[in-house]
Amino acid sequence: MKACILGAGSWGTALGSVLAWNGWDVSIWARRSEVAEDINLRRRNDRYLPGAVLPDGLKAVVGAREALAGANLVVLAVPSAAVAEVLPLLRKLDDHVLVVHAVKGFVRPDNLRVSAWLEREIPGIERRLAVISGPSHAEEVVRQMPTTVVVASASKRVAESAQDAFMTDRFRVYTQADVIGVELGGALKNIIALGAGLAEGLGLGDNTRAALMTRGLAEITRLGVALGASPLTFSGLAGIGDLIVTCTSEHSRNHRAGRLLAKGLPLSEVLDAIGMAVEGVNVTFAAEQLARDCGVEMPITHAIARVLTGDISPSEGIELLMTRDKNHEMEVVGVQPLTAEFRLP
Repeated sequence: MKACILGAGSWGTALGSVLAWNGWDVSIWARRSEVAEDINLRRRNDRYLPGAVLPDGLKAVVGAREALAGANLVVLAVPSAAVAEVLPLLRKLDDHVLVVHAVKGFVRPDNLRVSAWLEREIPGIERRLAVISGPSHAEEVVRQMPTTVVVASASKRVAESAQDAFMTDRFRVYTQADVIGVELGGALKNIIALGAGLAEGLGLGDNTRAALMTRGLAEITRLGVALGASPLTFSGLAGIGDLIVTCTSEHSRNHRAGRLLAKGLPLSEVLDAIGMAVEGVNVTFAAEQLARDCGVEMPITHAIARVLTGDISPSEGIELLMTRDKNHEMEVVGVQPLTAEFRLP
């Protein structure tokens, strides 16, 4: 069993480690030669996961084609902004290769979910494509702290194959058929994590954070339902589970970015300080456009977008949300079946 991980960042390295612990021969594609050297010679990836010790079954390769050679499973773990760059590699894969994407963002400028974009660019890939998401900080996964995630696919066979590949006694994997909901939950929670970081940076308390998370989940669900997801998916691991961990953890890059923005740093300096992809930034702008297209109200997303562009300050963003017209809490959404059926065998 050979797996290739496209992307040697924190999440790609953690997922590669899980597969290696599960007996897979794992090649991870690293763009930076120093990262590959760190992995191969010292069993570390201190640029992205400082202090973590990596399994022997994980090796890094600088050449993507070499990493892909002979792979039965390919994990797409690059930032959303780099998905288009690896498209030529994915197009060359044999039809039997299982593809699992772990990208929690949208492909811009089309603002498409990653699986939707891949299905458009590689017709038929949905028959061997799955998405993995859930509350799973790489820093804890790589230290084998108990973690639960979900894999979603249009195909029951594909979902269960991905489940078998990743399932360990420290990494529990559930299956799902609601690909849209799982992808949207994993991406949109980054917006609310930015907001939680902003609130903490302003010195606001637990009441504010709870309000942001709860009302954030409401607007995530509104947009998700409008785009074809089941609202019940957002009460699961890819929804509220990922939202909680990203809004409350010191490991969250989006949360850290929000805290830095609250200090008055411009967005460009915040991104330089983080040094890794902050998916919430592009996700915010993509979600705002999708909300406009669908006629969905997303006040938190709108306020954070204005903070990111510098139109308003973080404190003005809070004021904007708190002085909105009064409203009823329970929005009406169309409730779909608890478990969507797999469309493909």
